[in-house]
Amino acid sequence: MSKYIITTDSASDLPKDYVKKENLYIQPLFYNFGDQVYGGKNDLDYKVFYNRMRQGEMPVTNAIIPEEMTNGLRPFLKEGYDILHLAFSSGLSSTCQNAFLAAKELMEEFPDRKITVVDTYAASLGQGLLVHKALQLKKQGKSMEEVTQWVEDNRDHLCHLFTVDDLFHLHRGGRVSKTVAVIGTIVNIKPVLHVDNAGELKMLKTVRGRKKSLINLVDRMEILCKGYEDQNDIVFISHGDCLEDAQFVADLVKQRLGIQNFVIDYVSPTIGAHSGPGTIALFFMGKEK
Repeated sequence: MSKYIITTDSASDLPKDYVKKENLYIQPLFYNFGDQVYGGKNDLDYKVFYNRMRQGEMPVTNAIIPEEMTNGLRPFLKEGYDILHLAFSSGLSSTCQNAFLAAKELMEEFPDRKITVVDTYAASLGQGLLVHKALQLKKQGKSMEEVTQWVEDNRDHLCHLFTVDDLFHLHRGGRVSKTVAVIGTIVNIKPVLHVDNAGELKMLKTVRGRKKSLINLVDRMEILCKGYEDQNDIVFISHGDCLEDAQFVADLVKQRLGIQNFVIDYVSPTIGAHSGPGTIALFFMGKEK
């Protein structure tokens, strides 16, 4: 069996200590505030990022370009590794397509090496949870082909449920109309959304009030994860600088489902630029997205 590594991009939102522990290569995505570019080694502290959004600054995100990918992955190919790259959803970014282009170019340069790019149809710690599952399988001795097959077979069972605190960020991204954003804000309407099988954001329902929206995430999880209890030894939760709300959701999951292990971390700027401060996202394995 050829030696291989698993890589991903920074839209996966995996915590820095996790990335360090797993010795995981993360291809950085970049974003701008005005003319200043951030990301990678020049990233903003996430609390600073969200405070700037609260003060009215609107960041602009950028997809990975093929040249950045080829430069990032080339050293591993030179060391004799094959690469399984788990990419940010093609339904939300051109990053995945550019990863395919980079892989094609690199395999022409290194004909004895193999690069497999998988569209996770996932984002944030949903993408991160698929990476985590893939890394666990690799540790169990599974081949790159076996891990790839598992990810492709199970990505439609990776549930993303989330809510946002400010509808105007969804309006900026074309997810809701200005009328819905204005009226919803006035009457304290909070949306519950998910990522569908095409990796795109879709509205599920609206509820009145922040606490009800958080509870609804767990209500839906309780339904969707039936039959998948053995795959939910760990649950991932990401937040847009609202740790207390993330912990509230985690505690509710513990109370209702008995799950004890969680990874909780920030929604990174790549996703947070579009969802805004106050986002809460819950990720787990279930019967359908």
